[in-house]
Amino acid sequence: MNLRNELEKAAVERRLWSAGDCIVVAVSGGPDSMALLHMLSVLSKENRLTVIAAHVNHGFRVEESAHELMVVRAYAEQLGVICETVTLDMPAYIEETRMNGQAASREKRYAFLHEVSARYGASKIALAHHADDQAETVLMRLIRGTGLTGLAGMLSKRREKNVELIRPLLRMNKSDLLRYCEDYHIPYCTDSSNKERHYFRNIIRLDILPYLSKHNPQLSQSLQRLAEVAGAEDEWMEKQTEALFAQLVTLSPNECAISCNDLHGLHVALQRRLIKLILSYLSKETEKISFEQIETMRLAASAHAPATWRIDAGAGIRCAREYDRMRWISETQLASSETGAYMYEVGMGTTGLVVEPCGWTFEIVRTSALEGRKPMSRYEAIFDASELSYPLVVRNRRPGDRIQVLGLNGSKKVQDMFVDEKIAPLKRELYPLLFDAAGRLLWIPGIRRSSHALTETHTKDVLFIRAGNE
Repeated sequence: MNLRNELEKAAVERRLWSAGDCIVVAVSGGPDSMALLHMLSVLSKENRLTVIAAHVNHGFRVEESAHELMVVRAYAEQLGVICETVTLDMPAYIEETRMNGQAASREKRYAFLHEVSARYGASKIALAHHADDQAETVLMRLIRGTGLTGLAGMLSKRREKNVELIRPLLRMNKSDLLRYCEDYHIPYCTDSSNKERHYFRNIIRLDILPYLSKHNPQLSQSLQRLAEVAGAEDEWMEKQTEALFAQLVTLSPNECAISCNDLHGLHVALQRRLIKLILSYLSKETEKISFEQIETMRLAASAHAPATWRIDAGAGIRCAREYDRMRWISETQLASSETGAYMYEVGMGTTGLVVEPCGWTFEIVRTSALEGRKPMSRYEAIFDASELSYPLVVRNRRPGDRIQVLGLNGSKKVQDMFVDEKIAPLKRELYPLLFDAAGRLLWIPGIRRSSHALTETHTKDVLFIRAGNE
């Protein structure tokens, strides 16, 4: 009864389920999951829960796996619990996909659990990880290298797709679960692969933990406590980071941006977390982005860092500093900005133009006199149309492009103009330039017009152009 009382207490404290919930229990056939199935089946009557057992035969240990399936199915029937099973050919799947065996098995196992959940309208999937598993997980992550999030180990609940994964046994020890199985005559199977040392977790369980426990007999409990403390602090830090994300980060399709001052003004711990949250917002495959990469991006926002800078952040994301802003752009956005050259023709009768690759628009008016039209900003320009060769062309920059700058002797590289005006490097590739058919660069909208086709008071054929990039 004590373990069931603990389970109920944990469920209330951590809000693992509510009355009326349907819970799919992942049952391997081992003592932990069989004990969990028994506890939930007993509690289901008092808590108005619907319990569904789900078992996956991975097909690795042919005879053992077949026996486990039979044991799970028979015990579920004894408890009056619906049992869903599936038999997979994981060796064939691993050979076909070349995936890591454990990763492939987890992928297929969770896919089945989600499938069963959808079929029965379940809101929870219960997993039988216990306190000893938690200690092993924390130690594994310590050895491999981790931060506060990793030290939190496995969470008691987290959302995945449209269901919550819950771990009701995280505070219970393996020895107590074995005793519970004995007390209630619960059948279970022993997985022979748990003794194979080519799995890192097994080395932790069989060799490293026992050795370290000689120096601290309470090591497992210490690691479990570390996970509890780290988990609570990690959750608080994450909420702070989410609030800062909403407050400081500018979002646009496939892109996040933040002021360098805002980012670097935060505590270093929040800087790192905010960068990780930005990366996670843009991609679901950020696990392999290293601490060193995060640190490189963080330091790039400092006052002493170069004003323009870029790096491939991994997971299909590019990070760039553009003067006083940091930008993270996903591969979708990058693909659209790096597809190469574009070119739009502007005929004599053209009155408007939308340049889709860069999002700029052009309003074009041709009149027989100036009629009071004068440029009111650098986003407007007028030309003597009689001195232009048609069709005009709007295109992006090419190597060697130069402009005959009005008011200066000689020409200047467009690239140098962009640098002088602090145009962000990632925007330079798509920035629109206006040429005539003779190849003369007439205007860099928002920056400078050339000395070609200047108007006079007596000009009779005037071309007025207004550009916009909003």
